[in-house]
Amino acid sequence: MANDLQQLGEAMAAALPGAITGISTAYGELTLTVEAARLIETATYLHDDPAHLFVCFTDLTAVDYPAREKRFDVVTHLLSPKHNRRIRLKVAADEAVPVPSLTGLYPAANWYEREAYDLFGVVFSGHPDLRRILTDYGFDGHPLRKDFPMTGYVELRYDDQQKRVVYEPVQLTQEFRSFDFLSPWEGSGDYVLPGDEKASKDH
Repeated sequence: MANDLQQLGEAMAAALPGAITGISTAYGELTLTVEAARLIETATYLHDDPAHLFVCFTDLTAVDYPAREKRFDVVTHLLSPKHNRRIRLKVAADEAVPVPSLTGLYPAANWYEREAYDLFGVVFSGHPDLRRILTDYGFDGHPLRKDFPMTGYVELRYDDQQKRVVYEPVQLTQEFRSFDFLSPWEGSGDYVLPGDEKASKDH
């Protein structure tokens, strides 16, 4: 199975010289690393060629590697119902250079690319409506980046006096943290839980 996928990937790379820079297989699926500038050409070939017919767009996401020069991998999953195959396309990207949008070939990519833009900050050139989709329009930052703080930058609450939603800087005040010292899962094991004092150590 892996050898067949490897040969399939090599045939694809031979059909698109210079476009595919890496081929790997895992869990019965083929992964191609593609040059960003040739993503549309590669996806169109996989979509139209009778030997492949990857006509079904199933998913798009991103992965963040902050230490890399091109910190993001934009990962697209395609399905060929005709040949019962799946393929994964990976494109390296950074914050400045946009990735070509696949919406012209796969309209279903629209909201997935908006999500990757919203949560990672990946920009897609040629996208018809690239704006945030999950966070608020005035949201600061991109929450799925590895360097985004776990608590975020601001917190949202409804202000009863102003009768509207307000944003305020996150404040982690010590007095609002609670510690249950009676829980056996927290604190030390030196104290006696209520009721245990009735038990005899002799039994």
